[in-house]
Order: sequence, then structure tokens, then C-alpha cells
Amino acid sequence: MHRSYTQLAIILAALAAIGPFSIDTYLPAFHAMETDLGTTRYAVQQTLTLYMVMFAVMVLWHGALSDGFGRRRVLVVAMAMFTLASVLCAVAPSIEWIWVGRALQGMSAGAGMVIGRAIVRDVLDGPDAQRLMSHVVMMFAVAPAVAPIIGGWILLITDWRAIFAFLALYGLVMTVVCHRVLPETLPPDKRQPLHLGDLARAYGQVLRKPAFLLLTGALALNFNGFFIYVLSAPTFLVDHLGRSPQAFAWLFVPAMGGLLVGSWLSGRVAGRWSPRRSVATGYAVMILAALANVVVSTAMTPGLPQSVAPIALYTLGMSLTMPNLTLMALDLFPLRRGLASSCQSFMQMAVNALTAAVTAPLLWGSVQSLSLGMVIYLVLGAAAAGAVFYRMAESP
Repeated sequence: MHRSYTQLAIILAALAAIGPFSIDTYLPAFHAMETDLGTTRYAVQQTLTLYMVMFAVMVLWHGALSDGFGRRRVLVVAMAMFTLASVLCAVAPSIEWIWVGRALQGMSAGAGMVIGRAIVRDVLDGPDAQRLMSHVVMMFAVAPAVAPIIGGWILLITDWRAIFAFLALYGLVMTVVCHRVLPETLPPDKRQPLHLGDLARAYGQVLRKPAFLLLTGALALNFNGFFIYVLSAPTFLVDHLGRSPQAFAWLFVPAMGGLLVGSWLSGRVAGRWSPRRSVATGYAVMILAALANVVVSTAMTPGLPQSVAPIALYTLGMSLTMPNLTLMALDLFPLRRGLASSCQSFMQMAVNALTAAVTAPLLWGSVQSLSLGMVIYLVLGAAAAGAVFYRMAESP
């Protein structure tokens, strides 16, 4: 059982990591792509926005499709599509073709994250599910730290096209793993028919549930308090901190280290602490980190390690809240976990896309404005989560 549990956790983490790898690996190449393709920084930034928009649109369907056809079959098709989309980006002759390839990547990359959450709830309940989710997040946390480092070194050795060739290889490996190794966790007798009317009603039930919207909104807003730094990494590290495109580890390793430690702590306290206590502790840590970030960015010269230390503390607190907020939202719809996970991911990526298209470009001009962006996202996320727990406390 332990071996199969570990194997499942590794596979689910690798599938979820497709998303961060698709975003973070090519961030060091933005300047090179701008020069090589004869385009603008904004046009390159829109490759990220298009990816997120299509990701958000398609994740609404990954879960419902897996509820109807089974988890493994949908994952195999999605990973194969991601592989082909990555090949298209690698050979693209212009920025417009990159836009097409990135849109196709976005359509397929979210399947691993969405269906992986549903798989966790297919096989485990209660504290065991929280532990598995925490272990998946722990391993998943390595991806955003490693991805820009890999991208930076690939760029140093060859050119930006090889980064997309690497993503194509990753997608191919996951296609084979899903086909040959991943077990099917949703038996035929538990699958939901894909009738348009039934689906419309199911989506309506999920998206009209205030507790679901608040919990999912809290997850998305918490994450975007950190994500503005991911999106702004080329400017934050190269322009503000004076580092090279190979130095992205200075941001991503501490940040993902915080995520790793927070996920480990979440797994350790599963079954010992109530969900309320875990979430409250996570928010206390994030508040401390966000306030420290404002002080450092205002009172000190931008540099290392002071400009990244509060970000690492923030991700630690964020990862303490993630497993419980995620599971609480999914448990509101036990017969439609795949569809609920899709809606959860859609809301997450919709906020991500808005941040990529609007918020990050508005804030990346200075370290002070980035720190204020973190505070605003955190306040909104805390208000959403607090509203749910308040309503729970008021219920008889």
C-alpha cells in the first residue's frame, strides 16, 4: 500500500507540475524571444496570457469529461495534445505561431491538476486525503523552483526553442506514464453521463454555491499574492535586482522552499489540527510575510536576500491553507468532484489570467508596488475564507 501510495503521489505531482513548467521554464527566455522574433515585450507577455485564458476555459471541461469517460483516458489525450502543442512552439516561425501553440498548451495542461484532485478524493477521505494532497503539493513545489533554472541553463547552452522541446519531451513521458502506469480510480458504475442538460444544471449548482465560490476565491487570491512575482520575474530579478537570466533560482528556490515546508507541516498536522486552525495559522503567517514585504521594499534597497525572504515566508503560509481549502470546496459536491475541481481550477486560472494581462504589468514597475499587490490579494483572500468560517460558526 505504501509503495502504491508513493507512486500515485509522484504521478499526480508530475501531472500537476505540467502547469508550472509551462509557465516558469520559458520565463528566462522572454528577452531572447523578443529579440529573435523581432517583437515586443508585451507581445511575448501575451503568450502567457493566452495560455492562461485557454487553460481557464478548458479546465471547466477536464473534470466533467473525466467524470464521464474515466480519469486515465482523459489524461492520456490531454498529455498527447500538450506534447504536440509544445512541438509547435519549438518550431514556430513567428510570435503569432507561438500564440497558437501556447493556447493549445493551455487547453491541455490543466488536465493533470484538475483530474489529480479528483483522483485524491476517489481513493481517500478525511485526514488521509489531506496527507496525500499535502504530499502531492510538496513534490509539486519542486517544479516552480526547478523549471526556471532548467530554462535558464537551456538558454545558456542553446536557444529558447530547446525549452519548448524539453516541454514536449516532458509531455511525451507523462502520456506514456498515464497510459501504462496510472490506475483508473473511477469505475464505470460511478461515472456520470455527459448529457448537456445535466451538465448545465451541475455547473449551475456548483457556481451558485456561495461557500464554494468563497473557498475557491480564497485559494485563487492567496496564490496570486505570490503569482504576481512569478509573472514579473524577468523584470523583478533582472531590472530591479540586477541579476542575469540564469539567476531565476534566487526567487524560485526560496519561494518553493517555503511552499515545501508549509506542505510538509500541513501533512504533519493532518488529523491533529482542525481545518479552521490550519487555515488560520496559514493566514497569520501570510499576513506577517506581506507586512514584512512592504517594510523591506519601502525602507531597504532592493537586493538579496531581503527582497525574496518575505516571499518565501508567504508561500509557507499559503501552502498551510491550500489542502484544507481545496478539500473543503470539493467535499461540497461528493458526486461531482471532477466537475467541481474543474470549476475550482477555472476560477483560479481566471484570476491568474487577469493578473497576467493587467495586474502584473501595472505593478512590476517597482518593488514597492509589487509588495502592495501582495497585500491587496491577501486581504481579499482572507476576507473570502473568513466569510466561510464565519458562516460555519453561525450555523446550528
